Amino acid sequence: MRIVFAGTPEFAVPTLQALIDSPHEVVAAYTQPDRPAGRGRKLTPSPIKDLALTAGIPVAQPENFKSAEAIQALADLQPDLMVVIAYGLILPQTVLDTPKFGCINVHGSLLPRWRGAAPIHRAVMAGDSKTGVTIMKVVKKLDAGDMLYKVECPIGAHTTSGELHDRLAELGADALLKVVDMIENGTVQAEAQDESLVTYAHKLEKQEASIDWRQAAIELDRKIRGLNAWPVAQTTFKGQVLRIWRSEVLNRSTSAPPGTVDCSAPALDVATGKDMLRLLEVQLPGGKRINGKDFLNAHPAAGVVLGS
Repeated sequence: MRIVFAGTPEFAVPTLQALIDSPHEVVAAYTQPDRPAGRGRKLTPSPIKDLALTAGIPVAQPENFKSAEAIQALADLQPDLMVVIAYGLILPQTVLDTPKFGCINVHGSLLPRWRGAAPIHRAVMAGDSKTGVTIMKVVKKLDAGDMLYKVECPIGAHTTSGELHDRLAELGADALLKVVDMIENGTVQAEAQDESLVTYAHKLEKQEASIDWRQAAIELDRKIRGLNAWPVAQTTFKGQVLRIWRSEVLNRSTSAPPGTVDCSAPALDVATGKDMLRLLEVQLPGGKRINGKDFLNAHPAAGVVLGS
């Protein structure tokens, strides 16, 4: 199969690598234009561009597919299939119709649950017990195409979005290869999505990082895990931003106001709207990530109200 790959972030890398290692031919890699990154705002290529160039695959970085030239350049590749994963551009119908077998997408959820930009984070934050990867046909409506293959993945009580991201990236690569072979062999079977079960995973915003201690400990723990590794949950400690990387729910109550630190354990335990939350790993500006006990040793906190 002659395959055009379209993707941008790290999540797409295992899938492209799997295709490179397969008997199929990746004839081009489409990815977002280089963007400014880091403190120096230096133009930086995407992870997919780096991998493609290393593998000797031609790279295309159109701003969009509005021009006839961009459409023709894709057609000239004579692709059998286009594989799309976290590409970041909306594909017009002319692009979807160009490959012989159309376009398929690797999506990090069990569709129709969590269509949209942040399915991995939203699944953790919602307290889902499982998620997975869905391979689907690409249509003009967001993540609404027929499903071709699914693989499930449990979400553990301590799983973070960053950890789940890496697992799903590998699962997605394996699943994609199975689907490509089924398409080539004519054995793939499509299943329509149940629109009544659709939920949307809206894009993460930085302002979501702020912790409201009036919420229940279990909700805050899910949020902390869901925002790890970006943008990372945060509160304030004596006027300084305190990032919270990991936590643990304690099934004990307190009459103290939400946000109050109780160091009787001794541990960095905080009152919430329901139950207590133990902060296992935190970070002050300019400092390293440290465990809660070490933080208490360096920063007396008994009776301090976080977020005040």
